[in-house]
Order: sequence, then C-alpha cells, then structure tokens
Amino acid sequence: MKLYLRRSLGFLPLLALGTGFAFGQSTTAPLTMQQAIDMARTKNPTLLSGQQHVTATKANEITAGLRLNPTFQLSGQDVSLGADNPSNPYSYAGNITRTFERGQKRRWRLDIAKNTTDITQSQYKDTERQTVLQVKTAFTQMLVAKAALKISTDNLDSYKHTVDLSKARRDAGDISETDFERIDLQLADFESDYDNAKLNLTQASDSLQLLLGVQKPVDNFDITGELDPPPVTTNMQQVEQEALAARPDYQAALQSIRVADANVKLADADAKVDPTIGGEYERTGVYNTAGFQVQIPLRIFDRNQGEKERTRYEAQSSRFAEVAARNQVINDVDQAWSAYDTASTLSKRYSGHYLQEAQHVRDNLEFSYRHGGSTLLDYLDALRDYRQINLDSLNANQQVWLSIHQLSFAAATEILP
Repeated sequence: MKLYLRRSLGFLPLLALGTGFAFGQSTTAPLTMQQAIDMARTKNPTLLSGQQHVTATKANEITAGLRLNPTFQLSGQDVSLGADNPSNPYSYAGNITRTFERGQKRRWRLDIAKNTTDITQSQYKDTERQTVLQVKTAFTQMLVAKAALKISTDNLDSYKHTVDLSKARRDAGDISETDFERIDLQLADFESDYDNAKLNLTQASDSLQLLLGVQKPVDNFDITGELDPPPVTTNMQQVEQEALAARPDYQAALQSIRVADANVKLADADAKVDPTIGGEYERTGVYNTAGFQVQIPLRIFDRNQGEKERTRYEAQSSRFAEVAARNQVINDVDQAWSAYDTASTLSKRYSGHYLQEAQHVRDNLEFSYRHGGSTLLDYLDALRDYRQINLDSLNANQQVWLSIHQLSFAAATEILP
C-alpha cells in the first residue's frame, strides 16, 4: 500500500509493515498471521475445551459397543439342616442367564455413537473456523492500527514543523497573528489523531492476544504483515464447490442424516424380541439336578411403534436441515464474494486515483498559499482532505483484507495461496 505523504512538511512514505514495529524493548520476533493462527489452535482456551469435548464424546463409542452382561444367581434353602433330614432337606441352586439381542441392535448403537462423534468433531472444526476468522480479523485490525499510528505520528511531527515555520513567519511579519492562530488550532486535530491511533493499537493488540490464549496482555507484543490487498485468482463457482466440500457445519448436517437413519434402524431393531436363555444347577439333599430356561417377551401391545414413527420424522427433518445448510453455504459464499468485489473496487480507486490527486491538490495549494495565490482556508481544507484520504485509503485496504478473511471463512478454505 502506497501512502503519499507531504514532502515539504517532512511527511515520509509509510514504512513497509513487513519490517516489524516493536513495542518498547521487544525480545521476541513479530508474529506473522500464520504463526498467530497456529498459536491460537494450540493455546486458545475455547479450542482446548472443544478438543476435550470431542474426546469425551468419542468415549461413548466404547459404551455403545459393549455387549450385554450375563447374570449369575446363587440361592439356598434350609442350608443349616443336615442332608439326612428327609422331610425338609437343604437345597441350593446356581443359575446363569443371558439376553441375546436381535436385529443388530449393537451395530446400530455403534453407528449412532460413531456418527455422533463425527458431528462433534465437525462442530469443533466449525468453532475452530470461527476462531481463525477472529484471529485474522484481529490481526488485520492491529496491522491497520500500526499503519494508522505511523501516519498520525508523521502527520503530527510534520505539522509541528509547519507551526514552527508559521511562527517564524509571524515573527517576521509575513503572516498575521490570526493566520498563525488558525494554523496553530489545526494542531489539535493532529494531536487527537495520534492519541486515538495509539489507543486503537493498544486495544487491537489486547484483543489479538486474548484470542491467542495470553492471560495478561504484554506491551512488547508485535506482529508483521502486508496491507497491500493481494489478488484473488479463483472464481465464485469454484469457491462454492470448495465450501460444500469443506464447510464443517454442512458436514455436520450430512452426518446428522446418518445418525437419524441409524436411529430409524435401531428403533426397528428394538421392536425385535430379545430372548433370555439360562442354565441352572440345583442340589437338594443328596440329589443333583440340572435345568434350563428360555424367556421370550410377547410383544403384543408394545412393539416400539412410537419410536419407529418419531425416528422416521426426525430423519425427514434432518434431510430438510441438510438442504437449509447447503443453501446457507451458497448464500454465505455469494455474499462474501460480493463484499470482496466491492471492497476491492474501492481500494483500487483510492490507490490508483485519489491518493495521488489529494497529494497533487495539497502540494499546489501549499505552493499557491506561500506565494499569495490562495487563501489560508483553501490551504487548510486541502490539508484536511489529504489527511482524510490517506486514512480512507487505509480503511479501504482493511476492508479488502476483511472481506478476503470472510470469504475464506465462508468457504472453510484458504482463498489466498
């Protein structure tokens, strides 16, 4: 980004942000955007919490895959009596039973648990996607705050030089006291710009450090990057296809369909009769006996009709939700693309036309004012316009970057190579 600053008043071109801008005595190298994103992925508390939730949800797969335990029962009667009591001999018995599931219930429980884990993983990825967007946005805002502080610092230093020159001209009788005071009054605007820019940089730094998991913001935190908007080489149709393939919220909608289908199959399986089979050994007095038992529930009234109907409606609901999610993905990409196109056009307009024109007008009116060809009011207006155009150009570049970040967010894919 090229910002043309006033030569005759000591304005300097904006330094490339890639050189870094240290706060105080910084002992660490400035972070790039990718380094900030990587740091957020490993230290952001929200993401760390989400990772643990995914691990906890995956443990449900163990529970879903467990088979039913057998049951062992031991009983005895009159065990305190002797075996030679023919009227009421002691007896004891042991039996073991187990219920056998039919309809592949365990398979569908596992299917539900695994797909639920996939949904939770996709939800985590969506949280990560949102966090990455927040980091990119905060990073760009801090870069802009650094650039704005550099502009306001140069403007303030240079205008102080103008005030000093005007004071010398007033003392020499070249300009009136009123003209000098009008020039001196403009210094308040430059001082206000500097103070606001310094505050904005501090707040932007604190916001970014919060996203990176820093418990208490430090003053020597610094970043480095470019504000020149890069070209986007892809097209909207390609971005839409990438979004449908990569968006975690849309993937979660697809996975919800699989969970719903597995629930339907489990409801059908739950209607199947599960027999319980057991074996028994009994000793009564001096006699040993063995036996078995088979228990089959009679599904006359309850055949799981309610769950069957509910799960089928839920499956249909999940399919409508998938269509809505798909439409949302396309809409998000289209809106993000329109925002990028508009921001890019505005940025090119400033960098290719208005910056140079504002400098040209300012320089001409300054020369004319110094030689008596224009009024002080015209000169001050040109100076204010030049300052505002520089800031507007900086904001236009910021909007391009923010729209690129939003487009990458909508596609869940890095738009820039």
